Amino acid sequence: MKIREIKFFKICYYALLAILISLALLFIGSMVPIPGNYKMMTVLSGSMEPAIKTGSIVVSKSFNNYKIGEVITFQLSSANKTPTTHRIAEMEVIEGNPLYTTKGDANNAVDREEVRKEQIIGKVVLNIPFLGFAVNFVKKPIGFLLIIIFPAGIIILDEVKKIFKEVKKKKKKEKDIEKESTNQDE
Repeated sequence: MKIREIKFFKICYYALLAILISLALLFIGSMVPIPGNYKMMTVLSGSMEPAIKTGSIVVSKSFNNYKIGEVITFQLSSANKTPTTHRIAEMEVIEGNPLYTTKGDANNAVDREEVRKEQIIGKVVLNIPFLGFAVNFVKKPIGFLLIIIFPAGIIILDEVKKIFKEVKKKKKKEKDIEKESTNQDE
């Protein structure tokens, strides 16, 4: 193999490995809490387009106060496991407790249910378009296998190849030493 081909394969190998490690880190980040009271989620609908595209990853951070116009992520009930990310359209304070009316940018009407402060996960502080598609793929069994098994297999094969090369070198060295000692004995 030519040196250029070897360099090309090494570059591809490390680029693929970097992509897979990044996806694995994003997967882990979407499953465990991030220090600093941040939460990473994937946007599954187009209700916030064009501001937040379907398949985007949003990072939300909890704050003490929220204002009209801010995009928040909230979960109306524990029965509904899927959080919603919408913009605050209106706010009223009832007996010292804020009550928020939300609306998706692409929706014609405001949401039916109002959001209480304790239902808010946080304000969206980061939006990364389309990366959520990859994270959702990784959450599926085939994606998880590809992210864990495939890179592990590549690393193992690479290490086995290196071990065989070292064993071959060592055997050759031992043969050379044996030949040398045989030649000196004669």
